[in-house]
Amino acid sequence: MKVISTNMGKATTVHWKGREETTGIYKFPVIQGVELGSTDVVGDTVTDRKNHAGLFKACYLFSSDQYAYWQGIYPHLRWDWGMFGENLTVEGLDETTIRIGNIYNIGKAKLQITQPREPCYKLGIRFGNQDIIQQFVAHGRPGTYAKVVASGKVQPGDMVDLITESVNPLTVANFYSLLFSRVKDPGLVKMAIENEALPFYKRERLIHRAQKKGAV
Repeated sequence: MKVISTNMGKATTVHWKGREETTGIYKFPVIQGVELGSTDVVGDTVTDRKNHAGLFKACYLFSSDQYAYWQGIYPHLRWDWGMFGENLTVEGLDETTIRIGNIYNIGKAKLQITQPREPCYKLGIRFGNQDIIQQFVAHGRPGTYAKVVASGKVQPGDMVDLITESVNPLTVANFYSLLFSRVKDPGLVKMAIENEALPFYKRERLIHRAQKKGAV
């Protein structure tokens, strides 16, 4: 895998349901690279720290390979890297093979994969169509958040090298499917509960669900 673009955003005012809000989802390429800190990208805009940034969402990666698919659906938009609010646009990122808990060297930084991105209305605002929320879920290629294990600078062209593969086989795509499926695969539930790279609150919900069903 390789970093194609590093992206940051400035606070942008948007209108949603009759009120004004600010968002950092409007990200654009930064050719000089970005500095990954322990809870966010240094200098990036994060207006909603309840749902973004923090230890388990310090950096968001999205695959450049998925851009052609979305350009086909939204050809009228002005396209550039960072369209999905990602900090790192990565060539070759494949959610079906990347395990939650994997650790990678990227430039001078080290990241651990933590969880897929769950889309919200702000992605719909960026695309000018709230239909993208369900389209994004159905497509099953959400990109992934990561924990910054070691801070450092990342630049376009940096390789994304796997240094530790998680012994837990749960992939980003597996967990994304689990989040949105009405009927939960017991095997995936078990893997998710046992995967300590996932935020505890994510695992806790599954534990409670499994307890109600008498599965744990």
